[in-house]
Amino acid sequence: MFKSKYIGLFVLAGLLMVSCKDEFLDGPPQGVLDENTLGNQAGVEAALVSSYSMLDGWGVGGAWGVSGSNWTFGSVASDDAYKGSEPGDQQPVTDIELYQWSTSGTDQYLNDRWRVLYEGVNRANASIRLLANVEEVGDADRTRIMGEAIFLRAHYHFEAYRMWKNIPYYKEDAEDFRQPNSADAYPLIVADIESAISMLPETQSDAGRVTKWVAKAYLGRVKSYNNDWAGVKATLDDVVNNGPHALEPCFHDAFTVALENGPETMLAYQATVNDGGPNGENGNRGDRLNFPHSGSPFGCCGFHQGSQNLVNAFKVDDNGLPLIGTFNDADATSDDFMDPRVDWTVGRDDVPYLNHGIHNPNYIRAREWAGPYSPKKNIYHAGQGESSSVGWNSAHLSALNLHLLRYADVLLTLAEAEVELGGLERAREIVNMIRTRAGACAQGPGTDVPSITVPIDDPSITWANYKVGTYDEPWSDQAAARAAVRMERRLELAMEGHRFFDLRRWGTFKEVLNAYLAVEENKRNYLTASNQVEDRHALYPLPTVQVDLSRVEGEDRLVQNPGW
Repeated sequence: MFKSKYIGLFVLAGLLMVSCKDEFLDGPPQGVLDENTLGNQAGVEAALVSSYSMLDGWGVGGAWGVSGSNWTFGSVASDDAYKGSEPGDQQPVTDIELYQWSTSGTDQYLNDRWRVLYEGVNRANASIRLLANVEEVGDADRTRIMGEAIFLRAHYHFEAYRMWKNIPYYKEDAEDFRQPNSADAYPLIVADIESAISMLPETQSDAGRVTKWVAKAYLGRVKSYNNDWAGVKATLDDVVNNGPHALEPCFHDAFTVALENGPETMLAYQATVNDGGPNGENGNRGDRLNFPHSGSPFGCCGFHQGSQNLVNAFKVDDNGLPLIGTFNDADATSDDFMDPRVDWTVGRDDVPYLNHGIHNPNYIRAREWAGPYSPKKNIYHAGQGESSSVGWNSAHLSALNLHLLRYADVLLTLAEAEVELGGLERAREIVNMIRTRAGACAQGPGTDVPSITVPIDDPSITWANYKVGTYDEPWSDQAAARAAVRMERRLELAMEGHRFFDLRRWGTFKEVLNAYLAVEENKRNYLTASNQVEDRHALYPLPTVQVDLSRVEGEDRLVQNPGW
């Protein structure tokens, strides 16, 4: 089985942006495998694997908080999650949460994220250049490898686009990394993905490799960021109507090692542990801070804790439907009806924490600071051999894959397109598919993977009143339909790093996040309404060091984003 291992292969790349000076361009790179060493099909495949290995966001020094999951920039920066932990720990994450993005710490985090993404671009382009010089690769493999590399190049650029929008775009023939960011990267991303689609096979023998269907689904995501709803619909209709992907029977199935790479998984970092790596390098390293602390089975570190606002969003009415617009009027209590996805998403007191025992106050590092809820989606199961036996705090290195795109996301993006194009009933049908699956299972008190999943009305559940209803009346109001789809997207994809980017592309980020802060200042004393979200927060500031590195004859080729 193919696994995106971080294999220590530093391929030739002409675009490295990790130095504070440019003299490195003049000398031979240290510890680099040259094209003579890699000049065969095995070498090309290894170079491609090294491109995949950057999907977890770990590989240019192990920067905390810049995971491929976007838990910092997409989740903590939104109303989904608090930084967690305690004051002063990883202060740059707090600065991001408080929208104080001009601090030196935030700048360093942004630079780390930039380096990770453009290292991914480097490796994809290096694979393309290497492939061009290797004659022994057959036509079919050559086309496939090219398609995978071009797709990965587009993915890393798109992740940068989501962060900064105004970015340089590098292809394999670039000779100078000091490229301007004045051209719109969007059409270049689209062109690369469309090119990849034409080359990729419909199936791959190795799990984790990109297929034609994955690339088409990803293209739909990209087009949603440009409000090209007709393009989204055409692309995703094909994926949904003709592709091989489907929802898992149970929501939690997508987040288990035992059922990894099932029909719902489209793009995921392929994590492994106990595979011979001396420090667990191939585990899910990007989210290793996001485990319960203190008296929990994990002992550290308490980051990425679900917000009270998020937990309140899982409340439902007597018909099992979301309380759109009113969910945050009061905090959730044990008397409320709740969507069962809440207890697959966050750890709540008196609720089983998968099969690790009952979540309790001792799991939280600094409760008054960080709130009472632990992260849960990235947690593996106990006693199943899913965690590493080596590496720093090995309990935090697991074989749980990191989802970057799953089929539920694709369905909800299609539902958005249908709403914007007037297909309200099709949107309702899709949302009901998601909600029906949400009602199929709940966290139970079992001790192994099969037994912790139970029906939502199982008598063993004593800690919650779960209820999930469907929208049974026709949708005729576009604004109401839009609100329902967006709410469903939040519930289904909670704490998966999409929320801030969704709010931004919807144009509601200021309204939603300032309203969030106005309520939160009464709950978390460091989250005050004085930290206003402004127009400039629509985009992250470009890292200072990258702007400096772009300078040619006294002129910065990278232009800073507005307001920064």
